[in-house]
Amino acid sequence: MLKCGLLGETLGHSYSPAIHARLGGYAYRLYEVAPEQLGDFLQSGTFDALNVTIPYKRAVLPYCAALSDTAEATGSVNTIVRRADGTLYGDNTDAYGFESLLRRSGIEPEGKKALVLGSGGAGATVCTVLKALGAREVVVISRSGENNYDHLERHADADLIVNTTPLGMYPDNGRAAVDLTRFPRCEGVLDLIYNPARTALLLQAEHLDIPRANGLWMLVAQAKRSAEVFTGKRIADGEIERIAQALSRRMENIILIGMPGCGKSEIAKRLASALGRDCADSDEAVRELTGRTPEEILRDDGEEAFRAVETRALRELGKRSALVIATGGGCVTREENYPLLHQNGAIVWIRRPLAQLARKGRPLSLAGDLSELYARRAPLYARFADIVADNDGAPDETVRIILDALA
Repeated sequence: MLKCGLLGETLGHSYSPAIHARLGGYAYRLYEVAPEQLGDFLQSGTFDALNVTIPYKRAVLPYCAALSDTAEATGSVNTIVRRADGTLYGDNTDAYGFESLLRRSGIEPEGKKALVLGSGGAGATVCTVLKALGAREVVVISRSGENNYDHLERHADADLIVNTTPLGMYPDNGRAAVDLTRFPRCEGVLDLIYNPARTALLLQAEHLDIPRANGLWMLVAQAKRSAEVFTGKRIADGEIERIAQALSRRMENIILIGMPGCGKSEIAKRLASALGRDCADSDEAVRELTGRTPEEILRDDGEEAFRAVETRALRELGKRSALVIATGGGCVTREENYPLLHQNGAIVWIRRPLAQLARKGRPLSLAGDLSELYARRAPLYARFADIVADNDGAPDETVRIILDALA
């Protein structure tokens, strides 16, 4: 069996093994290699073929005895095959992946001015593809040089923005290289990051109603092409969609919101069990952060202090993947919580008749009129929610409704 894998410096959260397992026919592992060990690894490693990621897409060039036309054109290698004579052949399947992403997203570069954020190997590949597809102008934005982040006003007429930097990637969620309001003509945003599913840049594009896409499709498409290079066998293009959809469903968090006492915790446990996932609870996360229960914080410090701690808890939970998360009933009262939850998940509003809501041990429910509390919060639940599921019968029926909506 072929020995294949992914070469990089830090690879702890890579999706590549899961993708290549679905493509099949070879072993695939992660090779974390320090920069000073790169040469020895490439020259004496026991691999048959590799994918290459940050920060080595250009660093591997001197070790390749031959390059594909695409690797030559981009000056970047993300796929390496050891030939029969032991020498290394370098290819670039990112170009195929990015072109496939453009087609999938419906974002058309022809005749457009594009800004490419980042001057590394991925950026070079993106530039090559955009030019080949007829972009009118392609400008690379980097930290230094004439076109840098301090002089973005020169390019306010950009039509398309592509982020190829790791800024905003897990675990550094919530950061973006540019503010999209500075580009009033922008009609398309692509971010090659795929974890989280919605970076801060893509969340802003969504808010501004700009067409957008993350890098998961590109990752799967280039992996499909890499597998063809590894094995010499053709793989149907339909595998890209099949694998991308399966990965997206598998990695997406499922977040439950709703009134206190609506059954979020119980449904979260049953849903997690049905899916074979870990279950998390924002109230438990608050206890872990503070050593105090939500009830104690509300009693001693007031609701505002509790909400601030709750946001800290949601910030960490929202970064993670493949969780079922039960939230506190009032998390929707802070708008800043929405991107924390939405960045990597589907949000489900659990509705239950007010007469059926449990109130014991819930200070805010006991403190006032539930109908008034619901009237204030219902529009907020609706604003946050991607899915609505009624919990007015058996909890397992509510779980079924959620699973059907997510299918």
